[in-house]
Amino acid sequence: MKSEELKTDEDPQKDIALSPAALSTHIVTADSVQAEEVPTIPIGSLETISTLQPAVTVHAVNTTRTVSIPTPLVVQPEEYRRSLGEWLQIWRDGMRTAYLPLPLMPILLGSALAWTQTVTTKTPLGQFHLTHFLAAIIAVFLLQWGANLVNDYYDYMRGIDTSNALGPGGLIQQGMLKPARILLYGFILLGLGTVIGLIVALRGGALVYLFGLIAVLGAYFYSAAIFPLSSYILGEVTGFFVFGPLITIGAYMIQSGGRLSSQALLYSIPLGLLAVAVLHVNNMRDMEGDTNAGKRTLANTIGMGWSRAAYMVLVLLAYLIIIVVGAPHNAPHTILIALWTLPILVIAITGIIRSHAPASFHQIIHQTLTLTTYFTIFLTVGLIVWAIIPVLPHIPAHLLPF
Repeated sequence: MKSEELKTDEDPQKDIALSPAALSTHIVTADSVQAEEVPTIPIGSLETISTLQPAVTVHAVNTTRTVSIPTPLVVQPEEYRRSLGEWLQIWRDGMRTAYLPLPLMPILLGSALAWTQTVTTKTPLGQFHLTHFLAAIIAVFLLQWGANLVNDYYDYMRGIDTSNALGPGGLIQQGMLKPARILLYGFILLGLGTVIGLIVALRGGALVYLFGLIAVLGAYFYSAAIFPLSSYILGEVTGFFVFGPLITIGAYMIQSGGRLSSQALLYSIPLGLLAVAVLHVNNMRDMEGDTNAGKRTLANTIGMGWSRAAYMVLVLLAYLIIIVVGAPHNAPHTILIALWTLPILVIAITGIIRSHAPASFHQIIHQTLTLTTYFTIFLTVGLIVWAIIPVLPHIPAHLLPF
């Protein structure tokens, strides 16, 4: 590098020439001078200039067309990518498969009741159409899944449950899928469920078609359209009829070949009441969010105190009906084994009395679903036992398990 000469007024003849090596090991100092007496050196070239203390260095900067991005400190590893099992879990939660007992239990009860009425001394094994039974289950499952996805879409569009981690499945809220795609999948599932339902309803007759139409419309308009049923205190009413009489009687008619039965209507009422209890606790959990979004449910209309009382009335009334039907003389006493679920009922009622946080109500939802499942299973077993006892002597010995 070219060395520079530093001159002062006191000794104009004295030249100081410093080599680059000297610059790196020796600091040149000068007497203090006034600022205006310091000579100005034009910076024409981008050479290194050393002047008074401190030393100043100017380097040439070459332009570049490329920009290098530094390597991120944290790189998402391969194991963070979702596996097939994780996606299945996400879809299972998104379509809320935990609520499938609501449509499944009425099919089980209605089909079993129809079978028990074919059990006679001449036909001790009765007549049961397994294909129609399974097809009905597939149809209502598809309709339930489709209704849940459509419900999530319209709730998201209305700003309902957008920040509720315990509410919807979260496929939209967590950014898993676009809202339009969720709506499309919901329509596909509703369509498939409707087609299968139309096929299986051929055996039940025109009334089953009517029940199926009401169920499909209820699944869609529960949260869709300008006036969704769930936003105008009609969600509970819809749930009672769909998960109670409609599915129970429809399943009975499919098994019986189109026959109606007052017993199917009677036994469907407790199931409808328990289904309403599940929906009601769900609305109690979401009360604050529903109120802020302008959604009117039974829970936020009557308040928390009366909502607790309404829940207890719903579940206790379901048990009262079974006691009234099964206790009198010559009544099917074996259906009273449904009372074995009373411990679960006590847990649910004590929980509803003490709960205040949404997470607690979420736990009660699952307890009520468990109560509904075991209640229906025991009721169904009681009906089957009552039908089999008179024909036991006529059942072939090789078919008996004992």
